[in-house]
Amino acid sequence: MIELKQAVEKILTSIKNQELCIIIGDCFVSYQGRAASKLIRGKRLVIIKADSSISIHENRLIRPTNYMNNGKISCEINNNELILKTKKIRPQEELIINFFEIIDIQTYDLPMSNDLRLSGSEKELNDSLMDDLSFLEEGLKPINQQQVFRTGICDIIAEDSEGRLVVIELKRRLADYACVTQLKRYVEQVEKMKGVKTRGILLAPEIRKSAMELLQTYNLEFFSYNFEVGERSKIKDIGKSQMKLSEY
Repeated sequence: MIELKQAVEKILTSIKNQELCIIIGDCFVSYQGRAASKLIRGKRLVIIKADSSISIHENRLIRPTNYMNNGKISCEINNNELILKTKKIRPQEELIINFFEIIDIQTYDLPMSNDLRLSGSEKELNDSLMDDLSFLEEGLKPINQQQVFRTGICDIIAEDSEGRLVVIELKRRLADYACVTQLKRYVEQVEKMKGVKTRGILLAPEIRKSAMELLQTYNLEFFSYNFEVGERSKIKDIGKSQMKLSEY
């Protein structure tokens, strides 16, 4: 066991030095803010990070049971309890952890960084499409990427060999009903803005049956694909799973 006075000193020093602080102890947790919650007394893991975030973990699940970001942290002893508190003014929130005993506490000097390099993101796959759309359809040329509309951001606008505009929406996972309605809105908006016939293509690894039926109703197109994750991810194994209704 760690004496509460010693624990307070270690916690405050780690916060001052922007260190990672890991606490294991018997505690009760309460939160007041956009909602209210209480976590009954029990042994838990508490992590304080250099960005002033606090998270409370149990020996289950990946996500924390409670957490709070960007608050002002304080730590003190009151009535033989260690009170760890984080508070925000806007929005008004407060997370209080009452420790009855500290089983262990460790601090580590870990640098903060943004070194994560994500492969296979929608942005990376979009960039790959902008390099070459001919594998989707011969003569298809990219015009614009990340076109901002009032209702959202369209992934790619292209032009086909007949001079028609083509709105392309790329999804990394199963395409659902909402994906199809989103594509339809973008197609209608481009047609209204440009005054030319516009096609819509939805790209996804797979699509729900209800979404496919709606896609057929709207006379839109669907291509399935796989992608290869590497130094730069690439789209491969394109399959035109859905013809336009006019082609039936």
